[in-house]
Amino acid sequence: MAGIDRKRVGDILLFDGLITNEQLNEALEIQAQSPEKMPIGELLIQLGYLSEEGLALALSKKLRTKYLSLSDYSLVIRYDQGLERLINEDFARTHLVLPLSKTHRVIYVAMWDPLNYVVIDNIERMTLLDVTAYCAPKKDILEGIERLYVLKGPPPEGAMASAITLDQKPAVARKDEIEQMKQKASEAPVIKLVNSVIQRAIKDRASDIHIEPNEIGVEIRYRIDGILYRIDAPAKEMYAPISSRIKILSRLDIAEKRLPQDGGFTIKYDNRNIDFRVSTIPTIYGEKVVLRILDKEKMGFDLSSIGLSPVDFDKVNIAIKKPYGLILITGPTGSGKTTSLYCILNMIKSPQKNVITIEDPVEYRIEGVNQVQEVPSIGLNFARGLRAFLRQDPDIIMVGEIRDMETADMAIRSALVGRLVLSTLHTNDAIGAISRLLDLDVEPFLVSATLIMVIAQRLVRKLCPNCKELVTNVDKELAERYKLKGAKIYGPKGCPSCNNRGFSGRLAVFEVLIADQEVQELIEKRTDIAIIRNVLFKKGMKLLRDDAMEKVRDGLTSINEAIVATME
Repeated sequence: MAGIDRKRVGDILLFDGLITNEQLNEALEIQAQSPEKMPIGELLIQLGYLSEEGLALALSKKLRTKYLSLSDYSLVIRYDQGLERLINEDFARTHLVLPLSKTHRVIYVAMWDPLNYVVIDNIERMTLLDVTAYCAPKKDILEGIERLYVLKGPPPEGAMASAITLDQKPAVARKDEIEQMKQKASEAPVIKLVNSVIQRAIKDRASDIHIEPNEIGVEIRYRIDGILYRIDAPAKEMYAPISSRIKILSRLDIAEKRLPQDGGFTIKYDNRNIDFRVSTIPTIYGEKVVLRILDKEKMGFDLSSIGLSPVDFDKVNIAIKKPYGLILITGPTGSGKTTSLYCILNMIKSPQKNVITIEDPVEYRIEGVNQVQEVPSIGLNFARGLRAFLRQDPDIIMVGEIRDMETADMAIRSALVGRLVLSTLHTNDAIGAISRLLDLDVEPFLVSATLIMVIAQRLVRKLCPNCKELVTNVDKELAERYKLKGAKIYGPKGCPSCNNRGFSGRLAVFEVLIADQEVQELIEKRTDIAIIRNVLFKKGMKLLRDDAMEKVRDGLTSINEAIVATME
C-alpha cells in the first residue's frame, strides 16, 4: 500500500472544491450525534452533497494510490486468472472488493473502502498474497463483481450496446472533440508560443513553469531562484491549445481533465538535452499545468561547488568514503536535498562499485548508477525496493526519502549488513534526524551502530555579482549577534544581467553532524537531545544560521536571505 496522506478525507474534499465548509460542518454535526458513527464520506453521499466518484477520488489521494473507473476504461479485470476462486463472491459483495489481477506475490483489488485494513488483512490470509488496493466507485465495483462472478467475462458487444446510458452517448462526439484539440494544438501559432515560453524559461534559469487558468484568463509564472515571477500572459482562448500541446509532448491523455496526470518530454536546446517533468491537476477554472525543468548540464553535480565550507567539505569527504553506514540529508521540500545526494553519488560512484537508487521520481540520470523509479500503484515503494536491492549485491544504496517505519527499518538493516546507505528526512536541523529515527521506532542501539553523518541544508539566493551594493546601515544588534561587525555586508540592487532582481542563482547553507564514537554512545544511552546538541557544539558543529552568516560575510548573500532561509 502506498504511503498515507495524513489529511482527513473531509479536508481533501474541501481542498478539491467537492464540498463546502457548511456541508462538511453539517455532516460532522450529524456524525457526532449518530451512535453508528458513519464515515464522513458516506454521510456526505447520503446527504446528497457528494458523489461516489468524488469520495473514491478523495480516498485515492489520501492513500496516494490510483483511482479506477469503468467510464474511462481504467478499471480492467483479468478474467483468465481464476480470481473468482481466490476471493469468493459473498466476500466480494459483502465488503465491496473486486479482484482485478494477480502476480505470484501480489493481488490487485479495487475497493470502495481501502482504509478497511481488516478486510485487506482477510484478503491476504485468504489468498496468501500481498494486497495492493485501488479506489473505485461503489457502482463500478458492483458492476465488476457481476461481470467476474456472474457473466464470467465482459458483457457481449450487443449487451453493451443496449446498456449504453445517456451519460455515455457523448463518447462518439468525444472522438471529434479530441481530434479538434489535437489539430488546434498542432497549429503553428500554438507551437511557436509554447516553444517561446519554454525557451524563455530556460534562458531565465527558471526551475519551474506554472500555467494556471483563472477567472478572467490564464497566468504564466516562472520560478526563478525559488521565487515565482509573472510573465506576459497569452490570450484566454490560447489556454486550451497550450495545455493540449504540452499534454501531447508529454504523452498524456488530452481528453482527461478530471484527474491529475504526470508525464514528461525532452527537448534539444543550445546543443544539450533538457528534460521536463510535467504535472497536471484539475482546478475550478480548468487544469493547472506545471513543468519542472531538469537541466543536468547546468547542475553539474559537483560536491565542491554547492556551498560547503572547506571544513565541512573535508568532513563530508571523509564520511562518504566509509564502506558502510547511514548518511542522511535533511531539510524541507525544495531545499536541495536531492541535488546534494546526486553530488555525493557522482563523487563516490566507480566501475568497482554497484550503486542502486530508488527515487520518486528519478529526476536526473547518472551514468554508472542503477536508478529505479518508485511506483506505489503496483506496490513498488521505497521499503520494497530496499528489500529487493539487498539481493542485487549492492555496495551503495540511495533511497529517495525515509517516510515511514518500514523504510527506516530496511535502511538501517541495509547499513548493518555492510552497505553505504544514503537517504533524506524531513527535519528542521541535523540533530532532529536522530529524534525522527527514534520516533519511527528504530532502536537507539541500531541508530548508534549505523549513523555516520547528517547534513541539514537550506537554499539562499546569491547576490548578483554585477550589481550587489555595500550596505552601510547594518543594524547594530544584528551585527553583534551574528559577528558581522567590521565585515563588508552587501545587499541586492538590480541590473539588466539579473533582470533587476538583485539576485542570480542559489547556493546551499549547511549544518554537518558527524556521529563519532562519543555521539554514538550518547545515542545508544538514549541521552537527551539537548545534551547531544551541546556536545556537538563543543566539537565545532555550526548551525545553519552560522553557515548562512558566513556566506553574508563572504559577500555571497544578503542578511535578510540568511535569516529568512534559516528560520525554523
